[in-house]
Amino acid sequence: MRVLGTLHSENKMRILLVEDEHRLAENVAAAIRDGAGFAVDVAEDGKTGLDLAAYGHYDLIVLDLMLPRLDGASVLKTVRSRGDRTPVLVLTARQEMQSVIQLLNLGADDYIGKPFDLGELLARVKALVRRGKGVATPILRLRDLEINTLEQSVLRDGVAIDLSPTEYRILEYLLHKPRIVVSKRELLEHLYDYNWERHSNVIEAHVSNLRKKLDSAEGHPYILTLRGRGYKLQPDETAS
Repeated sequence: MRVLGTLHSENKMRILLVEDEHRLAENVAAAIRDGAGFAVDVAEDGKTGLDLAAYGHYDLIVLDLMLPRLDGASVLKTVRSRGDRTPVLVLTARQEMQSVIQLLNLGADDYIGKPFDLGELLARVKALVRRGKGVATPILRLRDLEINTLEQSVLRDGVAIDLSPTEYRILEYLLHKPRIVVSKRELLEHLYDYNWERHSNVIEAHVSNLRKKLDSAEGHPYILTLRGRGYKLQPDETAS
């Protein structure tokens, strides 16, 4: 199985990009990584993309149609036949109405025609990731915290909190799963790309620093640690 490139970055959501044009893949991956702050895995053919999608840990699949080994439509059809509801954004050179209808019928969530503007692509990527998490607005709230996912800013009672990129990404990921216990491994898999195992010893330190910045001395903690299980947000002020 060939996977194009190892994109070293510390990101929040994880995107699978299936694109065989090497330069375009690199540009799109860099734009998503730098512009949206997402981890990106890149497959250069349909068969590899389908194999990677089977892991089920992606927040979005960006899929080209004209691919070697297995075309994009077949990849999409197989992904949906598995019951995988991961949002899929299709990159297509064919924008005729019939082609678009066929893509949507196969289970695509959105499409963008080639050539495309990277800014428009990023906007669609972010919107699909939010929708995939059941969030229609870029504003997330937890008690008196307000997180703007577009600006990547955090306010508490209207006062800005300065978080490091990794601290912000941990907080946003947890906010997409309120009341759910998120394991350390799940955090690692979604915050980092292929290199996630190299970072396995740093999550505790990042969460500890995040708590120090969020929690006031007399207040209830925002993030609970469940020993041996992971982390969970505390949506109300009844800390256990």
